[in-house]
Amino acid sequence: MSNEVTGKTLYLVGTPIGNLGDMTMRGIQVLRDVDTIAAEDTRHTGKLLHHFEIKTPQISYHQHNEQQRIPELIAQLQAGKSIALVTDAGMPGISDPGYLIVAACVAVGIRVIPIPGVTAVITAVSASGLPSDRFVFEGFLPAKGEERRTRLESVSGEARTLVFYESPHRLRQTLADFASTFGADRQIAIGRELTKLHEEFWRGNIGEAIEHYTHTEPQGEYAIVIAGAATSQPTISAAAIDRALIELMRQGTSRSQASRIVAEQVSQSRRYVYQLALAIDLDAVSETQETEIAE
Repeated sequence: MSNEVTGKTLYLVGTPIGNLGDMTMRGIQVLRDVDTIAAEDTRHTGKLLHHFEIKTPQISYHQHNEQQRIPELIAQLQAGKSIALVTDAGMPGISDPGYLIVAACVAVGIRVIPIPGVTAVITAVSASGLPSDRFVFEGFLPAKGEERRTRLESVSGEARTLVFYESPHRLRQTLADFASTFGADRQIAIGRELTKLHEEFWRGNIGEAIEHYTHTEPQGEYAIVIAGAATSQPTISAAAIDRALIELMRQGTSRSQASRIVAEQVSQSRRYVYQLALAIDLDAVSETQETEIAE
């Protein structure tokens, strides 16, 4: 065991997100010297270990066995063993179940040492061309439904740069949801296959991204960076939005169409404006209109 590695310690070892050349010398040494490597996918990590001629035994640790595995790992650590935690790519604990074992170690006083490595979120932000002084990492969105809409609505007014992960089969739907929530003009940078042979960055606005991926088949894993909401725009009150909606509906515009028009005018999400429109009594609007005509 080297001076780097000591017993009763959990090491969080960053691994490459694509290019094996990004593996750090310190990370290689720790993986060689610990007693056990807890890996998200032992087959995937096995290829990394083979490349660097690392013989350390592995044990699986992932979202489907974390509850049973955590007590086992804690017991080994308390018995004086050293364990390295690795994910398939990037830093353990970022968009994976690694944080649960870290929290368990902290709770019982076991030392946790991070061995930094590449992460897709930082890689994408650094090359996005969008503000990087302040950003919010949202990871993967819920697959669909109300939870997905609620998550997007919660960051619709966020002024900081936003970062998401997405799989190829959901990219087109996600871009459509971004347009509905943030507007088609919001700037976006889309990175795919980061650090790999076919690494690519696409930059433009959300509307242009939808057009691009209508004709380009999504492939590979994506890290998406979106500009934050403009802070210079004055806040539009719900009452002002109601007045704009009522004016359009008095002219015969449908509730849905009026919501779309007003949402674009005031740079608010269509869902938010439509919820306000649903609360408007159309009968009252019609009665008011008839009264005005009679007068």
